[in-house]
Amino acid sequence: MNFGIFFINVGPFAQPEPFSHLVVGAERVGFESAWSIEHVVIPVGYKSTYPYDPSGKLPMPENTDLPDPLLPLAFAAAQTDRIKLGTGILILPQRHPLYTAKEAATLDVLSGGRFLLGIGIGWMKDEFDALGIPFAERAGRTDETIVAMRSLWKGEAEAFDGKYFQWGPLEMNPKPVQRGGVPIVVGGHSVAAARRAARFGDGFFPGAFSVEDLVPLLEAMREECREIGRDPGEIEITAALGAPDLDLVHQFEDAGVSRLAFGYGAQMEPDKASIDAYLESFADAVIRQV
Repeated sequence: MNFGIFFINVGPFAQPEPFSHLVVGAERVGFESAWSIEHVVIPVGYKSTYPYDPSGKLPMPENTDLPDPLLPLAFAAAQTDRIKLGTGILILPQRHPLYTAKEAATLDVLSGGRFLLGIGIGWMKDEFDALGIPFAERAGRTDETIVAMRSLWKGEAEAFDGKYFQWGPLEMNPKPVQRGGVPIVVGGHSVAAARRAARFGDGFFPGAFSVEDLVPLLEAMREECREIGRDPGEIEITAALGAPDLDLVHQFEDAGVSRLAFGYGAQMEPDKASIDAYLESFADAVIRQV
């Protein structure tokens, strides 16, 4: 079992010193990966329902500092050697595949092949409206963007002719360091996300915080794999867990999870002593016990 830490770019962790201390410390104590999140804007008084909290609202004020998800990871890459750097998640249908493919490949090169591109279709219609991107098209745009990016990461230039994006043969360089391109981790808490992971993902990061919620999503993913003739063992499973509980860690492992991500930055203190205390406590309770 590997362990990740997420919400690393939220609130006070938008600032370089606490962000650096968190990521460098996470690598030191044995975390395998660190994950940023994304909202380009949060519309004031948004009406959309946040699907991962009973309140229906984000667990932070609308004016919380929330930087771009990729730039902090590049900053982290320059200060670390081993820890993988992921987006958990980047809202893919809000972005053009040419820019996203270029940024992801660049980050993969700068990090020495440590980037994981976690993606999702998004849930906040208000944000899509502000961007002028049709909310109803987000699933189709997501699927097509994944295919388009993988086309751009190939060794040879080729044309692309999709519903939303079209271009002739293009050179997009540098290419990612990782063989086959940057791994794409599909996020989402729905059966549709599970099926998307089966069709397009190198990994699946369901928004499930219990084994009971996770199991039907994994069953849907595996069923879709059977339908398309894919080995579900090719898909790395990541899940989120709120508290460092060894019994729960083993339950997730038995269910097929190979990485558990734990939140820190959203609600925790940014001073060095608090960060160090959390990281060491977590390492003693979980990482060094597994």
